[in-house]
Amino acid sequence: MGKMERYSRQVLFKPIGEEGQRKLIDSRVVIVGAGALGTVIANHLVRAGVGYVRIIDRDLVELSNLQRQSLYDEDDAANHLPKVVAAEKKLKKINSTIQIDAVIADVNLDNAEELLGNVDVIVDGTDNFATRYLINDVSLKHKIPWVFGGAVSSRGMYAVFIPGKTPCYRCLFPQVPAGLGETCDTVGVLSPLTDIIGSFEAVETLKLLVGAEHNPNLEQIDIWYSASLQMDISDGRNSNCPACVEHKYEFLDRSSEQQLTYAVLCGRDTVQIKARNVTKFDLENLATKLKKSGKVAVNPFLLRFSPNEEEVSFVVFKDGRVLVHGVDQIVQAKQFYSRYIGS
Repeated sequence: MGKMERYSRQVLFKPIGEEGQRKLIDSRVVIVGAGALGTVIANHLVRAGVGYVRIIDRDLVELSNLQRQSLYDEDDAANHLPKVVAAEKKLKKINSTIQIDAVIADVNLDNAEELLGNVDVIVDGTDNFATRYLINDVSLKHKIPWVFGGAVSSRGMYAVFIPGKTPCYRCLFPQVPAGLGETCDTVGVLSPLTDIIGSFEAVETLKLLVGAEHNPNLEQIDIWYSASLQMDISDGRNSNCPACVEHKYEFLDRSSEQQLTYAVLCGRDTVQIKARNVTKFDLENLATKLKKSGKVAVNPFLLRFSPNEEEVSFVVFKDGRVLVHGVDQIVQAKQFYSRYIGS
């Protein structure tokens, strides 16, 4: 069987078999987010033999991630590695026969079609609503199915969206929720929950890749209180949906009011800033500038800066993004950004 030998137990599972395994080997998947859900999804898909896996994440590994983000360890946190870099190292040791494309980036309207296109399935490992609406627009525009998943506290949900076959995400959730609502920062999250939801997402992805029937439900579970709910969404298309009915992809439209330049991140007091007029940072030059104002550490991927006499810190990425740690208000973050990075 040669290359197939490592997947022999999976091939014995009749709904996949040898034909399905060959489809997996020839498949391409992108995972958006390499946090708790994304690491579980990536682990399963890489072990299953999906031939090309692109993983996109904007953040770095921190000690508080280790409670639930299964591909990382204390060394990754101590070295402040970008999540996708740490994930790629682990995944290549798990399966060296597949291609892993690790992308340090924030998925936004400038890069979404490039990063999420040219794949067979998009898988949601994010922790925010805005990115999911962006994924939904790319999915519809390019006719790529995607698997949604979310987890907070002890509650999780997942669903499959296939352009032209199922309702879209915006049919079920017409508007981006105002404010953050409950997040892992405000109510926490259980590690077994993210393992479960991520595993279900991986299963649905495998079904799509081998041509099997997907789960038609929006599945919801609460692992602490042993509760579950299945909602059949097969007939849930909104006849007035601006995305899948009217083909208005507002989250890909620069003129749309849906666009965000600033975002509060889940899990800690952090605001991400992506200025439209900044496409790239020279980290070494910036480090020289900032050393006059505080403590600076640079690696090939990012710069960390702690200003003197301030209770905030910065993480600066090459691609023009800045994370301002220690604030949860966009106005405050903008003030610190202007003070140290520039307008």
